[in-house]
Amino acid sequence: MDLTVKNRYRSALSHGRPKHARCDDFTLRHPPMDPGRRAKIFSPFSALRGFEEAIDEKRKLYVEKRELNEEEQQDLNRTLSFLRERTANLRLARQAHITAVVTCYVPCMDENHEAYGRRGSYETVTGTVWRVDPVLHKTILIGDKEIEIADIAAITIGEES
Repeated sequence: MDLTVKNRYRSALSHGRPKHARCDDFTLRHPPMDPGRRAKIFSPFSALRGFEEAIDEKRKLYVEKRELNEEEQQDLNRTLSFLRERTANLRLARQAHITAVVTCYVPCMDENHEAYGRRGSYETVTGTVWRVDPVLHKTILIGDKEIEIADIAAITIGEES
């Protein structure tokens, strides 16, 4: 950078911010921005929406679905039978108000991940048991989440109210 450019910037810096009269032509054409709106200009933003979530999804570790042994399968069947009796219809489910903690297998739904269609993760769902349908749909309704019985790894029943 040559000396004349440095001097030009130095002289502009020494003058400071320009001052305008309240009703001059420049101020009427370019009114000052209120500080609240001005702050929005400099607030941070994400140029790529969903990018951080996509990166986090790629970091997620997926596992193979494990098969239950015979004893675990029998315990699961007993628990499902107990829940089926207590939630045979909506009225019984409301009266029983059984809270359960279900650990279930959720397959990878990211088509761009190497685990898609092959592996998944285990999630825990807690809520009130509303319906157990082991015959027709083969699902259990916990809160507002419907879970396939084949994907259940464990069920723990909480206290009844």
